[in-house]
Amino acid sequence: MPEKEQSKKYDLEERTFEFARDVRAFVRQLPHTVANIEDVKQLVRASGSVGANYIEANESLGKKDFAMKAKICRKEAKESRYFLRLVFADGNSVLDKTRSALIQEATELTSIFGAIVRKTE
Repeated sequence: MPEKEQSKKYDLEERTFEFARDVRAFVRQLPHTVANIEDVKQLVRASGSVGANYIEANESLGKKDFAMKAKICRKEAKESRYFLRLVFADGNSVLDKTRSALIQEATELTSIFGAIVRKTE
């Protein structure tokens, strides 16, 4: 397994950071429509919140606190996926391909945090 794939699979803190960073690179390329300006604000917040809450979960005070932070991570990943679907890419095939990859990553993060929540509770 290549090093990047291995770190993607096992280092969740880095993976959530890369997701937020990649979302920011994506939104810089989007058309500046009124709707995109508002949706991008939500997308940027949600994508960054996934990793920030995971960091907080790792510093949790106990099992219940960890589970709550993991639930927030899952919620923010779902919200990121929603806003990724909503933003307007003006039919740009490169942006659409990037968006699809980001939606896939948000979906995977949602599943990962869902599994963490189930195992923790």
